[in-house]
Amino acid sequence: MYVAVKGGETAIANAHRLLADRRRGDRSLPAIGIDQIVAQLALAVDRVMAEASLFDRTLAALAVRQSRGDMIEAIFLLRAYRTTLPRFGYSKPLDTAEMTIERRISATYKDLPGGQLLGPTFDYTHRLLDPSLLSDEAVETPAQRAAETGRVMRVSEILGEEGLIEADGDMPEDHEIGDLTREPMEFPMTRDLRLQALARGDEGFLLALGYSTQRGYGRNHPFTGEIRIGEVEVEFDVPELGFAVSLGTIQITECQMVNQFKGSAKAPPQFTRGYGLVFGQSERKAMAMSLVDRALRAEELGEDITAPAQDEEFVISHSDNVQATGFVEHLKLPHYVDFQAELDLVRRMRREFEAARNGGEDMKEAAE
Repeated sequence: MYVAVKGGETAIANAHRLLADRRRGDRSLPAIGIDQIVAQLALAVDRVMAEASLFDRTLAALAVRQSRGDMIEAIFLLRAYRTTLPRFGYSKPLDTAEMTIERRISATYKDLPGGQLLGPTFDYTHRLLDPSLLSDEAVETPAQRAAETGRVMRVSEILGEEGLIEADGDMPEDHEIGDLTREPMEFPMTRDLRLQALARGDEGFLLALGYSTQRGYGRNHPFTGEIRIGEVEVEFDVPELGFAVSLGTIQITECQMVNQFKGSAKAPPQFTRGYGLVFGQSERKAMAMSLVDRALRAEELGEDITAPAQDEEFVISHSDNVQATGFVEHLKLPHYVDFQAELDLVRRMRREFEAARNGGEDMKEAAE
């Protein structure tokens, strides 16, 4: 029988007060501000925005603060807030070739049209703890050059000029882009819906799956064709005006992987693509996303499905950390009735087991 916990409401209210106390921490220290989180914990803010599918740095920073730095809890908070917002329409597809680039690298071509731009990255640091960060020491102003505007050629276009890579994102003319946030999930999925799911999928989960493809579980030998980070304009078609208006710019990370493909009965040997695009500066997530995107195209490209990263239903159904958190953490909720039923079942089975064993021993003694 389920017995209600007495004093539950009082205990919960005090748990909230205790949480607020731990969140604030030592009162002799200044409280961390939203502006500080936005400016100094930018990569945490970017991850929360990406996996919550909502580009708003202030709200993402608020979620990080409210969650005490628990990233998945912050993503949960921001995604819950997102569900309360009205939907006015859909923006035009982002033209990432027109991006104002802050970082752009390629592992396939040393001399890129437009050049390589290292930007802010951990890639060349020594990964040693920096004691100077224990205090607020002055930071040297970095060298900067004037921002270049206009179209920046992609690596895939270089390969495309020789016909060595598949076409970019071909879809039937009558195909309508889906919306994973407004439509129930069904399998098999079209690639546009898969990319939406991967864009808001858990970075750690996708990273592990991407790593698995490089270790032989669905190997397709990727090269980083290009990673670019920068600001891109968002435009919205206004029917009353008859033309698109700019809503502003957002920072995004885009990654294109170039993968080997031996060809099939329908397609010649050529390079294929894996694609990743996420909010903010999140290149590890974009790279993992592009690796998994390519792995999930196995059936489309006539390849055998032999690894977890190639299994669409497995990947998409388990990539969402908010869903995963809800399902795992519900185990903390009261299961008193269920457990008592299991307990009674195990006791009865043990009695039957003992009776059967004792009966067998009695028959053995009688035979002797």
